[in-house]
Amino acid sequence: MIANKSLDQFARFNNLLDLFFARADELGDKPFLWAKRSGAWTPISWRQAAGQVAELAHALTDMGLQRGDRVMLVSENRPEWCIADLAIMAAGCVTVPTYTTNTERDHQHILDNSGARAVIVSDAKLARALLPAVLRAGNAWHVIGMEPVKVGQASRFRAHNWSDLVTGDAGRQAELMPAIRSHAATLTRQDTACIIYTSGTGGAPRGVMQHHGAILHNVAGPTRVITEDFGWDDEVFLSFLPLSHAYEHSAGQFFPIGLGAQIYYSEGLEKLASNIEEVRPTLMVVVPRLFEVLRARILKQIQKQGKVANFLFERAMALGEKQLGGRDGLLDKP
Repeated sequence: MIANKSLDQFARFNNLLDLFFARADELGDKPFLWAKRSGAWTPISWRQAAGQVAELAHALTDMGLQRGDRVMLVSENRPEWCIADLAIMAAGCVTVPTYTTNTERDHQHILDNSGARAVIVSDAKLARALLPAVLRAGNAWHVIGMEPVKVGQASRFRAHNWSDLVTGDAGRQAELMPAIRSHAATLTRQDTACIIYTSGTGGAPRGVMQHHGAILHNVAGPTRVITEDFGWDDEVFLSFLPLSHAYEHSAGQFFPIGLGAQIYYSEGLEKLASNIEEVRPTLMVVVPRLFEVLRARILKQIQKQGKVANFLFERAMALGEKQLGGRDGLLDKP
């Protein structure tokens, strides 16, 4: 149970780190971030996440990054995405998320345009399109790999392993925490939290600066709906849409933090249905296209099962549509 549930309490948070650390203090060892490891869902608690944020934030400042410096984040949805994002902000820096589908040219444009001084990338596969752009841009001096990344001997930047920076040592985390929280507390609602670039369908990607206060307002709004209609307890999110997009970043990450909810990270579209069945989320952030894709897959599977299955399915849908008062059903064209 979260203390200070009132929406008025959101006014006391000066930045997103205030919100996160408050929730971590309240929820402690309760599960926060979930990912499937070796076939089993494995949690990171609120306390563990806060400690990892402190370690990574300290590492970024130790690299010489200063307040307002940009840090590019290239990763699929996973617990380390959230931890990296919070740590970048806790260091006083600005997160620059980018799409995992970006080309080398896209990466270089964003590196040049944002002036990012460091890059965090999830794995070697995503690094293949990123590292040549980092070399040409020349302004990013550090590359952090969540998983091992080979950078070559002629690199002008310094490579770091996530596991070396985020050790999980609870004693060390406790030592770092006061200074990190004190530094994070100096951020205001007017400070830039992130620069989120468009997908570039209308030309070169353009960065949109989002401030801590704007995202906090975005969190407060849906919180009102959830608290009035459903209550605050035991909310479970399944994160599916890319966190590099403003929608999922606010609604799929910081909104759950505001609610004190658990976040599960989907394994991708191919396993989304099974993930939903396993996780049983109370909330998901989705777009209409997702329902169109799921509808098409359901119909395709039914069609493969023969005439009897198709007849039973059509009868079931007809009965369902009748109960809905004639409104469009699954079989109707989108």
